[in-house]
Amino acid sequence: MAPTGEQHLLSTEIVNRGIESDGPDAGSMTFSVRVRRRLPDFVQSVNLKYVKLGYHYLINHAIYLATVPVLVLVFGAEIGSLSREELWRKLWDSTAGYDLVTVLAFFAVFVFTLSVYFMSRPRSIYLVDFACFKPTDDLKVTKDEFIELARKSGKFDEASIEFQKRILQSSGIGNETYVPKSIASPDNITTMKEGRAEASMVIFGALDELFKKTRVRPKDVGVLVVNCSIFNPTPSLSAMVINHYKMRGNILSFNLGGMGCSAGIIALDLARDMLQANPNNVAVVVSTEMVAYNWYPGKDRSMLIPNCYIRMGCSAVLLSNRRRDYGRAKYRLEHIVRTHKGADDRYFRSVYQEEDEQRFKGLKISKDLVAIGGDALKTNITTLGPLVLPLSEQLLFFATLIKRYFSGTKEKGVTATKTDSLNGSQTVTPSSFGTKPYIPDYKLAFEHFCVHAASKTVVNELQRNLGLSDANVEPSRATLHRFGNTSSSSIWYELAYLEAKGRIKRGDRIWQLSFGSGFKCNSAVWKSVRSIKKPTSNNPWLDCLDRYPFEALS
Repeated sequence: MAPTGEQHLLSTEIVNRGIESDGPDAGSMTFSVRVRRRLPDFVQSVNLKYVKLGYHYLINHAIYLATVPVLVLVFGAEIGSLSREELWRKLWDSTAGYDLVTVLAFFAVFVFTLSVYFMSRPRSIYLVDFACFKPTDDLKVTKDEFIELARKSGKFDEASIEFQKRILQSSGIGNETYVPKSIASPDNITTMKEGRAEASMVIFGALDELFKKTRVRPKDVGVLVVNCSIFNPTPSLSAMVINHYKMRGNILSFNLGGMGCSAGIIALDLARDMLQANPNNVAVVVSTEMVAYNWYPGKDRSMLIPNCYIRMGCSAVLLSNRRRDYGRAKYRLEHIVRTHKGADDRYFRSVYQEEDEQRFKGLKISKDLVAIGGDALKTNITTLGPLVLPLSEQLLFFATLIKRYFSGTKEKGVTATKTDSLNGSQTVTPSSFGTKPYIPDYKLAFEHFCVHAASKTVVNELQRNLGLSDANVEPSRATLHRFGNTSSSSIWYELAYLEAKGRIKRGDRIWQLSFGSGFKCNSAVWKSVRSIKKPTSNNPWLDCLDRYPFEALS
């Protein structure tokens, strides 16, 4: 039984398990009750220190918003009270007393000040274009074919097969995802050879398409960042890319490993910092995950879950700080906000790679992962809010926080528990006291949402907690259904979906939200610099776009 005060975080679902094949109930329909832990209402319990972090960024630029209008008003009032003749006379009288040396010195100081200001400003980072790898059809599997491949490998007992089958039925994953055929092999497939073969396929496939779309030569790339959580060979994947494309010798290359599904935005952050420090340059960010190398052949159910969700995928993104690339760029990077909860052991071990009792290596998924993810999301969006929310939303949100803080209310009232003496069940009712929080409307800050397609449950809970519409989470649900959980590259398949639908207009703001092991939650905010035309080629959604959305996704 859940601890007192946590029952409202639980949800129940009746699952039809079909007709029983054997036993005393053979031939009859069987049902089971599934109990899940919901994400907490993280927008209703906010720590003020995280709000301060967001406001810190905002206040750094507030001086310009505060002083410029005042100077304009004062100057306008002064000029407006003078006629044209009086204005010229006053200007002549005020400057006639200065000699040429003084005027030139003042002008030099003015030019120097402007130069320092513009040179010290952070350079705008533009997303020129991106590519998402689409595997060949011979790697496409239905859910039934996936189960048959797992059974054919001979590595799973019947109980493990049935468990994976039940997970797939409620996963939100469709019948057109991609996996390496090697998972059906009875041999060990978590080898360097297998890992390099899969990495070469997906990474080079995405990069070939990117270079073709952008007409950028590999030798022109100054910064390369590759992230892959599980597969980290020596030489690194970034070195493999440099070797394949014969990139230049002074390229700044980085390889990020072990950082989970949120590593794509971490790689973006690193590339941004490198571009800020190296003017007139372009950067390539590659995000992927290896399926076969991460394949778990054991019986531990918490380790079997990644087998059911992770699918083949890779994204490649071209970033630039060159002014001449503005005309052909698609988006400008506005903000990146990163949250790390790894100081807490419970968060640190929520997604943990280890060996099971049979010495099989796999990713162990904590049963508290949804609650842990909810807390990390709460922290992240609270920091992001002041950067992106309209002033009206910020004032309402902040006023509610101050009121709750001084009233001593940390949560949305304390829950009271009633126990039914007949059946021992407990009913949780919210307390009558406590200030009801104001939940910001993030739909006012963003036109489009690209939430990491981790699972159907996570997407549904995020939609409920953030008050998003079905249209807002449509890219996430469609990506999960069509491509599965492609780890750190999933947010780019979602953006590709929005472009394929022709929904990106000039000035639209896009929120990419990802989370992963550590535990980390990261956000990236983009602003479209032009309307994006519907692509006619080089988009992974073109052959199936007319099938989305459909009601089965929700």
